[in-house]
Amino acid sequence: MSQEQARKPREEEETNGETETDLSGSGVTSGCVGEQVDPNLEEKERKIKKLVEVVEQYSHRAPMSTVKPPSLLEPTGAAGGVTIGEALEATALTLGNKPVEWSDAAAIQAAEVRATGRTNIVPGGVAAAAQSAATLNARTASDQDKTKIADILTDAISKLPTDKPATRRDAEGVTGAEMRNDPYLITHPSGVAASVAAAARLNQANNNKS
Repeated sequence: MSQEQARKPREEEETNGETETDLSGSGVTSGCVGEQVDPNLEEKERKIKKLVEVVEQYSHRAPMSTVKPPSLLEPTGAAGGVTIGEALEATALTLGNKPVEWSDAAAIQAAEVRATGRTNIVPGGVAAAAQSAATLNARTASDQDKTKIADILTDAISKLPTDKPATRRDAEGVTGAEMRNDPYLITHPSGVAASVAAAARLNQANNNKS
């Protein structure tokens, strides 16, 4: 009995050692089992990041034909180009803390109409939410209590029934809508119109290099 008892701990140690060797040899890292990166999500995030860089560096007031440094407007390499929905999501990053105003709501509506091809706004979509936010914000005294752009445009793509790459004509339409509804007839340098214009510039750069 004493020999069996003495042998048992050694067998358990050997078994534990084999288990540890098998785990380390499997190449599995803790916390990564079964995790997969969505390539579409990765591509979307890359394009939005690029778009934010362009918006932050350049004002929408620059003509779309203006030549930009290659390092900034190099082709994104994205199939189909940067979409209007991605431009809206970029605005949530560049101007997310700004309370929604009528000019913002008008620009968002123009962007949604061009993305979807519809003449009316989508019930429960970003345009409807922006109009409601602008109405409520006009009656709210404190900016802290107002609905912000990020509240409306975060995950904007999921709220659009369809989406499309931004073009120069799309940018001009969104810019016009934002300007007409601004009391000073201007657009915000980091607003919706700026993001759509930046998307159109990137797509134009892609087309020129293809």
